[in-house]
Amino acid sequence: MESFSVLSDGNVKSGEEDWLTAVEPLLKVLSLTIIGLVLAHPKLQVLTKTTFRLLSKLVFVLFLPCLIFTQLGQSITLENFILWWFIPVNVVISTAVGCILGYLVAIICRPPPQFFRFTIIMTAFGNTGNLPLAIVGSVCHSRKHPFGANCHTNGVSYVSFAQWVAVILVYTLVYHMMEPPLKYYEIVEEGDEIEEVNANNLSTPLLVEAEWPGMEDKETEHCKTPLIARVFASISNISQSTIPDFGSLQEGGPNSPKSIRCLVEPKVVRRIRIVAEKTPIQHILQPPTVASLLAIIIGMVPQLKSFVFDYDAPLSFITDSFSILAGAAVPFVLLILGGMLAEGPLESKLGIRTVIGISVARLLILPLIGIGITLLAGKMNFLVPGDLMYRFVILLQYTTPSAILLGAIASVRGYAVSEASALLFWQHVFAIFSLSLYIIIYYNLVLPYV
Repeated sequence: MESFSVLSDGNVKSGEEDWLTAVEPLLKVLSLTIIGLVLAHPKLQVLTKTTFRLLSKLVFVLFLPCLIFTQLGQSITLENFILWWFIPVNVVISTAVGCILGYLVAIICRPPPQFFRFTIIMTAFGNTGNLPLAIVGSVCHSRKHPFGANCHTNGVSYVSFAQWVAVILVYTLVYHMMEPPLKYYEIVEEGDEIEEVNANNLSTPLLVEAEWPGMEDKETEHCKTPLIARVFASISNISQSTIPDFGSLQEGGPNSPKSIRCLVEPKVVRRIRIVAEKTPIQHILQPPTVASLLAIIIGMVPQLKSFVFDYDAPLSFITDSFSILAGAAVPFVLLILGGMLAEGPLESKLGIRTVIGISVARLLILPLIGIGITLLAGKMNFLVPGDLMYRFVILLQYTTPSAILLGAIASVRGYAVSEASALLFWQHVFAIFSLSLYIIIYYNLVLPYV
């Protein structure tokens, strides 16, 4: 088998050059992140937290959608849409495997009871958006990368193609897994809301708006309550004084059509319907998701694609303008990450043992499992033949730290905000070393044989 270390011009690189080629992209990412950290440092305050929040909004509503639209729109076709099916499926697989690992971490490390589900979801759900885009952009700006002439376009397209699945998971699985535990919520209410007041007095960390600004504006009526636990809990085990009548929220009165329908509707089905109606799935249509959907629709219709993305297309001036704006996405993402890390970890009740357990499972163990899954997928011909970037993006889905977006979800649900901030801080610090290690492994040991 031809070695992965052989370049297209036939020159064989030395082992030292192989390692440098693998580490160089991470050094670029680290450099930009450190610049953001310095600019946001409390002693310098060149850029304030307010400025970083404005930058986050610019990235979210402008730069990132432009990047996704221009790159994904150029490369997607109906054939590729079918050919790339394993990328979104792999997001689900990696999340499922992560949930199993998170459950084992929770059993072994024994976090405080109110953080059991938090431990599972923080282990399971990795960063599938901004950080992989930054890594891909950095890799493709290296002169000796092995991913071909269309490295950046293909890499951004593959990462973007997975985002719609990740967003659906966020607003369904993650949203409900991050709801406040019922017992903890009841204690807060019966204790004159002492703990809740303390949580609200904490300054809102930058991570809440670092990846999904404006999420706090999406709060719903029951977003800070243990909705599922209240709907499905046994009446004999829960104080009725703390449980609202969810039936009264759905039915207008004893003689209404909805009330008549529920007379024959099974209780379990009715409870599932109530939870589904309270799930904010409508919020998935955010700028990056809309950009992905538009790019997919236009890219799969040849007539529309030639009208928008061809070199001499009538609307090429618009896509060229978008491409200029897209160039700012990766640098600003990394500067914002540095600003988030400059805040340092907040006080956490999660425990050092659990923080280490989640970090080891997410950053060291899960990538090993991901290597096995990717090798198996290659053997079963699930992957695009001969496309190394396709495999690299799939491996990255197992390698990145927990999604920064989880901090925003924690804030929306009013649950474990400081714990999420502290854990994300330490994970991103540890990820500097784990990502370097695994990218070296991917370059030299895995990609040649997938």
